[in-house]
Amino acid sequence: MKKSNIVAGIFIALTVVLLLVVGGLVYWNLSQRQELNEMVEQMEIEKEELQEEYEDLAIQFDGYQELDIRNDSLQDLLSREQQRVQDLLEELRQTKASNARRISELKQELATVRAVLQDYVRQIDSLNATNARLEAENLQLAQNNTVLTQNNEQLTQSNSQLTETVSRASMLEIVSCTPSTLNKGDKKTKIASNIRKIQFDYTMGKNITCAPGMKALYVRVMDPAGNLLNEKADKVFAFESGEIGYSMMQEIEYTGEAYTGVCYCSLADDEEAQTGFYTVDFFCDGNLIGSFPFQIKK
Repeated sequence: MKKSNIVAGIFIALTVVLLLVVGGLVYWNLSQRQELNEMVEQMEIEKEELQEEYEDLAIQFDGYQELDIRNDSLQDLLSREQQRVQDLLEELRQTKASNARRISELKQELATVRAVLQDYVRQIDSLNATNARLEAENLQLAQNNTVLTQNNEQLTQSNSQLTETVSRASMLEIVSCTPSTLNKGDKKTKIASNIRKIQFDYTMGKNITCAPGMKALYVRVMDPAGNLLNEKADKVFAFESGEIGYSMMQEIEYTGEAYTGVCYCSLADDEEAQTGFYTVDFFCDGNLIGSFPFQIKK
C-alpha cells in the first residue's frame, strides 16, 4: 500500500512538472510571436519613414533641375543622381519590410545621395554667387557708362562696346579638360587610397586675336572640402584686385592655334585623396579661362 502511494505521488509530480514545462513552452512561443509581430510592425514603420525621406529627396532634385544651371557637366551629374534616387525608391517600395538587411542598406544609400546633393548645392551656390558678382559688376559698368554718356553719349558707348569686344575676343579659353587619377607608378587607378597624382589633359582653343608668345598658365585644384591642393605661401599669382594661390603653373608658348597640353597635381606623401567632387580652374593673363568639376569615387 505504501509503495503504490509512492508511485502515485511520483506520477503526480511528473505530471505537474510536465504541465509546467508545456505551459512554459506555450507562454514562450506566444511571447516570441508577439515580439516578432512587434518587430515586423516596427520595420513597416521604418520602411514607410524611409520611403517618405526618399520621396522628399526626389522632390528636392526636381527643384534643382528647374534652376538655370549654366554648367553641362554639373547638370548631367545632377540628372544621374536624380535617376539613382528614383531607382532606389522603386526598389524600396518592392522590398519587404521583413528584409531588415536591405532596408538598412537602402538607408545608407540615402545618406550617400544626400551627401552628394549637398555637394551639388555647394557648387550651384558657388555658380550663383559668381553670376551675382558678374551681374553686379555689369551693373556698375552700366552706371559708369551712363555718367560718361552725359558728356558724349554716342562716342562713349561706341568706345565701351569696342573695348569690351576686343577684350573678350582676345581672351584665351580652355575648351576641354579630362582628369585622370594615377598611382605611384603613374598608372591609371580609380582606387582612392592608391591615388598619388592627378593628370589633366587640356585643350586651349584657337584665338588669332590673342597676342602670341610665352604664357603663364596657373591651375587651381580644389578638393571636396574646398581646400586648395598643393597650397604654399609662396605659390600665388595676381588676380583681380589681389593675389590667390595655385596648385601648379606651366609656361607655354601660344601661337594663336589650338594648344593641347597636360599638367599634373601630385599629392603629398602623407596625403590621401578624398572622395567626392573636385574643381579644377585655369587662369591666364589675369583671367579665369576654364573651370571643370570632376569626381573621385570610393
